Amino acid sequence: MTGDQPGSPPTRPGIVRALIDRFGHLIRELSKFATVGSVAFVVDIALFNYLAARGVEQVTAKTISTVIAASLAFLGNRFWTWRHRQRSNPAREYALFFFFNGVGMGIAVACLAISRYGLGAIWPGVFQTALADNIASFVVGTGLGTLFRFWSYRRFVFAEAGTPRVAEAGARTASDAATDRDPPA
Repeated sequence: MTGDQPGSPPTRPGIVRALIDRFGHLIRELSKFATVGSVAFVVDIALFNYLAARGVEQVTAKTISTVIAASLAFLGNRFWTWRHRQRSNPAREYALFFFFNGVGMGIAVACLAISRYGLGAIWPGVFQTALADNIASFVVGTGLGTLFRFWSYRRFVFAEAGTPRVAEAGARTASDAATDRDPPA
């Protein structure tokens, strides 16, 4: 089936091509975001384990490692992942990036704390181990935090030109909203 004859369904390459044409930019952004995140993730893991092995308490070690990895991620995302997007106020981008990264860090730290202190109080031999700390922090916590970060960075920090900022979106009036509706048929 080639899809060349009238009335025949389109071929798979046409569907694949249409999907790539429609979502290719998102796939490229996601790939770059994942690459930057992977580098930051390695820094986060290495630094966390280094600090924990040196006697720094686990939640403190996680907080320190995340802040350093986040600084690296900001630079990578600003100057590579979303370099094609118009730069707004650098201080605003940096502040929003770290605010949303703080929420993402809170997700990872909460997963670690729940595992270590919540579940660890019940099963200390299982949940108060280095393996459990790494799984809770880097698999569960980082996974959930990454989903939140990608959405928030793309939507609020490195927003495309024309995307209303949070303050601008909240300032819309009822008459603005009414003009967005389609006229009755």
